[in-house]
Amino acid sequence: MKVHEHQAKAILKSYGVPVPRGGVASTVAEAKALTGELGGKAVLKAQVHAGGRGKAGGVVLAGSPEEAGSTASTLLGKQLVTAQTGPEGVPVRKLLVEETAQVSGELYLAITVDRVVQGPVVIASDAGGMEIEEVAAREPERLHREAVDPLLGFQPFQGRRLARALGLDTALSRPLSGILGALYRVFVEKDCTLVEINPLAITGDGRLVALDAKVEVEDDSLFRHDDLTDLRDPEQENPFEARAREYGIAYVKLDGEVGCLVNGAGLAMATMDVISAAGTSPANFLDVGGGASEEKVAEAFGIILSDSQVKRVLVNVFGGILRCDIAARGIARACREHKKSPPILARMLGTNVEEGKAILEESGLDVTFADSLEEVAEKLAAGGETA
Repeated sequence: MKVHEHQAKAILKSYGVPVPRGGVASTVAEAKALTGELGGKAVLKAQVHAGGRGKAGGVVLAGSPEEAGSTASTLLGKQLVTAQTGPEGVPVRKLLVEETAQVSGELYLAITVDRVVQGPVVIASDAGGMEIEEVAAREPERLHREAVDPLLGFQPFQGRRLARALGLDTALSRPLSGILGALYRVFVEKDCTLVEINPLAITGDGRLVALDAKVEVEDDSLFRHDDLTDLRDPEQENPFEARAREYGIAYVKLDGEVGCLVNGAGLAMATMDVISAAGTSPANFLDVGGGASEEKVAEAFGIILSDSQVKRVLVNVFGGILRCDIAARGIARACREHKKSPPILARMLGTNVEEGKAILEESGLDVTFADSLEEVAEKLAAGGETA
């Protein structure tokens, strides 16, 4: 789950990370008032779940309350399109209005999970304020990493080591180490997948201040974080993903044309690999779950049918707790309810497979069957044979 910048900064501030003074405005009047309270100058930042806001005009410096009001009237209610949103953009409902800062340097800090070291890793760079992916590709030597032992936690010596690697003055070594320790506590205690500050500013008077912040929380941990669940903004989420979450369906929207309905995360990943190997691309990741009911299958297939990018659907079900006949009835039910039936390529194995195939054959749907992943790949590559 992603949260807005102002929410992320509130979390970091509660752990002792220094952030700029400011407030959140949802109206022009509030933006003007906040700018006045901050001395007449402020930075207005569109609150959306996407990076690249500055390049898209979503971060604006206002030199007076009147300028702040003009900027707010332009941004509020706008669909902001950035490199991370896609052409449809995301709505701007709130603005973060913050004090300006004299910046003499910018750093990048992040904590995430590294699958190579199989644990948390702290990443630091002197290339703050830049797209870190571009820095990693062009100048990987500017990224410094410290793997963290989950049993010991982040240690002060690791902070000092990163400060030296960044070339910081010794006076900033202790503050940096303290900020990194706070970030690690946020990462662990809030069950995060990512905590990021970009940039962490070195101010003209020698302080470290988080000018931007990003916090992403593992969805599967939200049952123990009622305070964080309230921070969710459904308007910023893909509508298909939000709908799937309501029904406990693991779904991620992708850019391809082949819709996928699969039971089991590992099988779903393998299914997407087969689609890619066949020269096409998946429209989604979807794991309906091992014990799904007919209703849940119908809802999952209905989400696929609602996606206008989907031109055909691949069903890959290994019948166990979710029997093949239950899956088939759910698919047929969804097509009836949505009055829509794209070509379906189905691979069914396991419990009640013959019953499941019979239900689909008698449904009147445009269904082609395959018995192996090799056959699935061949028919996907042939394209027209699934029609």
